[in-house]
Amino acid sequence: MREFIVEADGGSRGNPGPAGYGSVVLDAATGETLVETYEYLGVVTNNVAEYRGLLAGLRAAHDLDPSARVHVRMDSKLVVEQMSGRWKIKHPDMKPLALEAGRVFPPGQVTYEWIPREQNKRADRLANEAMDSEGSASSVRKPSSAGAGAQADVRAAKADADVRAAKADADVRAATAVASPGWAPADMGAPATFVLLRHGETPLTPQKRFSGSGGTDPSLSDIGREQAERAAEALARRGTIQHILASPLARTRQTAAAVAERLGIEVTVEDGLIETDFGAWEGLTFGEVRERYPDDLTKWLADPEAEPTGGGESFAATATRIAATRDKLVAAYAGRTVLLVTHVTPIKTFVRLALGAPPESLFRMELSAASLSAVAYYADGNASVRLLNDTSHLRP
Repeated sequence: MREFIVEADGGSRGNPGPAGYGSVVLDAATGETLVETYEYLGVVTNNVAEYRGLLAGLRAAHDLDPSARVHVRMDSKLVVEQMSGRWKIKHPDMKPLALEAGRVFPPGQVTYEWIPREQNKRADRLANEAMDSEGSASSVRKPSSAGAGAQADVRAAKADADVRAAKADADVRAATAVASPGWAPADMGAPATFVLLRHGETPLTPQKRFSGSGGTDPSLSDIGREQAERAAEALARRGTIQHILASPLARTRQTAAAVAERLGIEVTVEDGLIETDFGAWEGLTFGEVRERYPDDLTKWLADPEAEPTGGGESFAATATRIAATRDKLVAAYAGRTVLLVTHVTPIKTFVRLALGAPPESLFRMELSAASLSAVAYYADGNASVRLLNDTSHLRP
């Protein structure tokens, strides 16, 4: 099941006065902007404009995928609390808008979060563009081809909103029944989404040497530091990261620090994200290991229970550790998007476990330095791999 983030805002110059809204729909796993929409509203209040922004964002998300889960982020405490059901809606102009917004998706498919105004800059910018237009028609932008399967125009969708709202519950239930026969339609809530960032290069990386938790703990090279900065820029543009966790090794902490500085988020060290211990193979190339420890290497390649020479950590032991770490973090960060800055084996293991793939799949994944991957985990234990080995941010 896809998950979208909707960021919405509205403003009124005079309250009431010339008003407009702006909305952005993002892919929750990748942070990619799928739709931007804004509209000049004429003379209305600030709160009405905010509700209109919410409604436009929800409709745009529905047009992309009516079965998706949606997490709304707004800096309007009033709208967030009222739509979450914690505050009553008393104003006659807002009641119908709130009811309409609540009908776009089935109950339980949308969650709400209040965010500070500085974290809602994209929607705020679009709202101001709308107010500056003073009377132009609404505008929809689709910056990415990722939303090419959506209906052609959000404005057209507004015209049949009442019909679509009345059919929404039945349509979604029918789609779920066809796509996944026998699955219960229980509300699993918003998933914990882990964006997995491999650290940047160290001096050992281009030489393809074993570099785990039992070696020299190398720092990032100059290239690795540049890669970390590029990753930080990309994650800042996406704007979906809410927490940062890192392996305790130097190269991951340095990579995480570059992202943290850009996003203004503190880094938490998580020991469970540490790389596998490769024992006596630390610092050696694959060829050198084959030459010095041929029998041990053959066993290691064939058996996930086999340990590297000298008492390193087996892939089976790593999987047990990562599974325990995953379960702990899923419980702690349900409904949140968390950046995990870690290493090759942990990231591949997260992906392998999410797919239910056999241990040998670890040798069949490419995972570049400073690459991004993403996995979403639901409360029922199901997982969805959203991204693997994205290095587009490293290109000039």
